[in-house]
Amino acid sequence: MAEVGPAGVRLTRSQIAFLRDTPFAWVWVPDRYLHGDHAPLVLTLTFPQRVLSPRWKQIVQPSKGRFTHHLELWRAADIDAQVVRWLARAWREAASPRTPAQ
Repeated sequence: MAEVGPAGVRLTRSQIAFLRDTPFAWVWVPDRYLHGDHAPLVLTLTFPQRVLSPRWKQIVQPSKGRFTHHLELWRAADIDAQVVRWLARAWREAASPRTPAQ
């Protein structure tokens, strides 16, 4: 996460969460929950609005002003410059109003 900014990490049985003041990114293994053809990893990012791109597998609005975006990761090369920009944006938007956005 050096390209994005300092972040805490929370490990659970089902995912790795990256957080600032609030969580902004998760990595999880779909095999634990899904059947059929799917990527070995999914990166989930949260934003206050939809970020349109055909790369998202799914965008869900779990609550007002919060959209979760699911990106399938088939290989390391899937984490390209665009994904790093999305991570940086999610990191910035996870700051509370009183936290400086380094």
